[in-house]
Parts: sequence; C-alpha cells; structure tokens
Amino acid sequence: MSFSQFIKEKQYLANVSPATVEWYRQGLHYLRSDSPSKTDLQDAVMRMREKGRKATGCNSAIRAINSYLHWHAKGSEVKCGTGCQHLRVAYLKEPELVLPTFTLQQVALLTKYKPKNEAQRRLHAIVLTLLDTGCRIDECLTLRTCDVATEDLLLTVMGKGRKQRRIPFSFQLRKILMRSMVDMEGDGLLFHTRDGKKLGRRNVLRDVKQLCRTLGFVPPARTLHSCRHTFAVNYLRRGGSVFHLKKVLGHQTLEMTQLYCSLVTSDLSEIHQKVSLLAA
Repeated sequence: MSFSQFIKEKQYLANVSPATVEWYRQGLHYLRSDSPSKTDLQDAVMRMREKGRKATGCNSAIRAINSYLHWHAKGSEVKCGTGCQHLRVAYLKEPELVLPTFTLQQVALLTKYKPKNEAQRRLHAIVLTLLDTGCRIDECLTLRTCDVATEDLLLTVMGKGRKQRRIPFSFQLRKILMRSMVDMEGDGLLFHTRDGKKLGRRNVLRDVKQLCRTLGFVPPARTLHSCRHTFAVNYLRRGGSVFHLKKVLGHQTLEMTQLYCSLVTSDLSEIHQKVSLLAA
C-alpha cells in the first residue's frame, strides 16, 4: 500500500508530471518491500548493477528510492534535510566524463545549411533553436506559437517539474522562427507533423544524425542534448555569467550548471600558453 500511496500523493498532491510519476515507479521497482531494511536497500543496488545499469542510471533510481524513504519516515509535509535520520541509499561514484559538444566548425556547418523542402526547413529550425537557446529537446518540441515573443525575443518553455521559464533568443533565430509561423493560425505547435501533432523525439534524433552525416561529420554522442551542452559551454566562453546560465537552462542548483565550467578546456590551454613561465 505504501508504494501506491506515495505515487498517488506525488501525482495528485504534488502534481508532478506523468514522466516523473513513471520515474518514481521505475525506481521503486527495485524495492522488494515497502518497509525496506538496510540489507534490502543494498540488495536493490546490487540487482541494478547485475542488470548492467551504469552508475548514472543507478543514481537516478536511488534518488527516487531516497525520496520514498523520506516520505515513508516523515511524510510529505516535511522536507528532507540534514536532520533526517531515516535510511538512505548512498549514491554511487560516477565517472567524470567530458560532456559531448559540437565543435565551432560543426556549428558553422549546421547554421549555414540551406534546406530545400519543408521537412528540412523544420529540422533546421529545430537544430538552430536548440543551439541558440540551450533548451531541452522536449521543451523545444512542445513549443507553441503563443510561446514565441518575437518582439521581446523570448521563448516561454515548460521545463522539468512543470516549471515555466522564459529564455532569450537571437535576432537570427527570430528570422527562422517567423518563417515557421508565417502560415500558422492559433496557438498550435511550432514544430509539428503534417496533421499538427507533436514530433517524435526518436524521429528528430534520427534526422539530426543524418543531417550531421550529410554535412560531413560524425554526430556527437547524445546528439540532441549535445546542442544544450554546446550552448552552455559557449555561453560561458563568451563571457556569460554562470548565474544567468543557471536560469536559462532551468537548473535547480548552481552545482549542476558549474559542471559546464570544466568543459572549457580549450580556453585553459590557450590561457596557459600566455602565462607559462617557460614561454617568458
């Protein structure tokens, strides 16, 4: 009963999205008891690892489990904090990998690409929106025409946890988006199928990868999210504030945003050539 009650409270009282509800279900799937012991929790993590889940995937499930453990011990009215003495699952150490990004040369190829038909123009507009705003792919695919403020150069996107935020875009992107909206009426989806429905993420991923290959380069890993990484790195590289970047990306904590600081390795190398004692 505890599992189902927890899910119901998250769904109807906390009003989390359907995707978040499913995330909780997937994480709690590893618990064999609704009142797990320390041994039960260790067993859950070991079964995750036995099934081949990476540390990042395990930690995602662990976050859901820890949320349940707090709810089971304290209820939903008290936030989990340092004073909580309930059982917790320790997070696994994740490898510090360099996040994949597009190179500036690859970005130039994408921006200078000349689409020849409606489907190509739509795909090109999606790629440029991702690169220019740093929004997530689902935020992009759920944009409606009423979310595009062409005068103020602002997009209103629905982020994780059903949290809206407004993010700026460039004059260059405005030209592209206005072409997409020229024949549209009402507040329909900005990027849609022929019958006005939401585009499938997998189909967009397939088409973007094919576009990269057509332009002569191998698409980076996590191709669609790499657009977001690329935006963030270049935002910082060109003097943008990490605090402003946090707001644009919709991150809950500054720690998440600061991960991008470590990606600007080419800048560190360039600076080192200027400050090296051996170069004096």
